Amino acid sequence: MTSVVLDRRRLERAKVAVGVTFATNGLAFGGWLARAPAVRDDLSLSPAGFGLLLLCLSGAAVAAIPLSGPVVQRIGPARAVLLGSMSVVLGLVGLGVGAAAGSVVLAGAGLVFIGMGNSTWDVAMNVEGADVERRLGRTLMPRFHAGFSLGTVAGAGVSAGAAAADITVTVQVFLMAAVAAVVMVLTVRRFLPVPEKDGERPAGGRVRDAWREPRTLLIGLIMLGFGFTEGAANDWLAIGLVDGYGASETVGAVGFGFFVTAMTFGRMFGGVAIERWGRVRTLRLTAASALAGLLLVVAGFGVPAVLAGALLWGGGASLGFPIGMSAAADDPVRAAIRVSVAGSIGYGAFLAGPPLIGLLAEHFGVLRALLVVGAAIALGVLASAAARPSAL
Repeated sequence: MTSVVLDRRRLERAKVAVGVTFATNGLAFGGWLARAPAVRDDLSLSPAGFGLLLLCLSGAAVAAIPLSGPVVQRIGPARAVLLGSMSVVLGLVGLGVGAAAGSVVLAGAGLVFIGMGNSTWDVAMNVEGADVERRLGRTLMPRFHAGFSLGTVAGAGVSAGAAAADITVTVQVFLMAAVAAVVMVLTVRRFLPVPEKDGERPAGGRVRDAWREPRTLLIGLIMLGFGFTEGAANDWLAIGLVDGYGASETVGAVGFGFFVTAMTFGRMFGGVAIERWGRVRTLRLTAASALAGLLLVVAGFGVPAVLAGALLWGGGASLGFPIGMSAAADDPVRAAIRVSVAGSIGYGAFLAGPPLIGLLAEHFGVLRALLVVGAAIALGVLASAAARPSAL
């Protein structure tokens, strides 16, 4: 009886730790993205040039994520999260130094460390979250991802305040790097222990085998479509407000805050929708919301319409990634590998999105360039049936 209570308490502590991990990841990620216009201006980049700079982030993330699954299996989620978070901290410092010096090379190097570290951090915390979700027998993954969104909301709020107070991007990211380092060193201690016996794992070829599984690949396409939908707003919504509507940097940060706030609420209450309607129908309903929000943002009706669109867009983009992660982790034995493979495809959105939208913005303007998100939404809908658990 006592051991059961202790196990339950350990699981509850691990649940809180996973939530904090997601939130800290969101804070580190969203805190500098909301200041994207200031980073671009400090580096004197055009929209296309800034899109290529963001390729350092997304390219490093995509290159690193296939290795993340084996890393998580080898050293365990706790150590993998710590390794990834420290890489992100180092990258934030590099980004801050690059912005202060006006050096695209230093800023790009910082983004490489952020992208590499975030891939390992992301896969590891999702594997840990899926394990906790499975052991507690409750739908928790959307709420864990809500923790990420809550972190981005906090990051956007800090960024808006910092912009209004004329605090430089460099000072802000240095402070966020320090906070992330301290929090993660303390938090990973509460993760579930890695089992001593590891001989049950199949030797070699597991990543290769996962790349041959149609369901895993289709789940990756779901994550690609919804990831592009989410990532486009993360990278370009604030800039769209500044460049497309002549809004101030502060208003741009507020618009980004509206988006991530809607993401947070969508993920907080998304578990109810998933349990009521199932993964597939929920994906299709949220896709319709994302499309409506996108059209409001690009229509040119004014800032109030953009803010309303940001809410619909954020809510619509909120559940694609957590549903994809849960679906990929349905089998606990192969969760880490399948999450890393599906994530590799999903992160392709963050690889293709920034330069694609940047190049289109150079010729057609940011708002018209964002229309390409509609194709990503359609892709996510077409692949959505793979999220059904019975497809295993």
